[in-house]
Amino acid sequence: MSRPSDHDIQLLRAAYAAFNARDIDAAVVLMTADVTWPKAFKGGFVQGVEEIRAYWTEQWSEIDPHVEPTAFDQLDTATILVDVHQVVRDLQGALLADMHVGHRFTIAAGRIKGMEVVELPSSEAAA
Repeated sequence: MSRPSDHDIQLLRAAYAAFNARDIDAAVVLMTADVTWPKAFKGGFVQGVEEIRAYWTEQWSEIDPHVEPTAFDQLDTATILVDVHQVVRDLQGALLADMHVGHRFTIAAGRIKGMEVVELPSSEAAA
């Protein structure tokens, strides 16, 4: 694996920052109109920025997730694997999860076209 371009890393960091700030508008402007996104909290996928908006709004009404990228690896010309430290709390602040997960992004024309939650390779998950 290799290091992604600075542009792609900045794009993904901006998306994570917008998500953590609960700024949906700032996040979806970084995505293609037909973006595919996992409903990790509920299962399945949504497609398009309006479906992402509805899913995140629902998610944030039930839990308080925080995701922090810790490493970026280029898998191929359009795919980047991000090691993410994910902390999820309930709305009262009780810890529900604290773990590392993998987010595999597809980038097209300088925007996020898709994301999937994946298992990290064992060497990264143990770090």
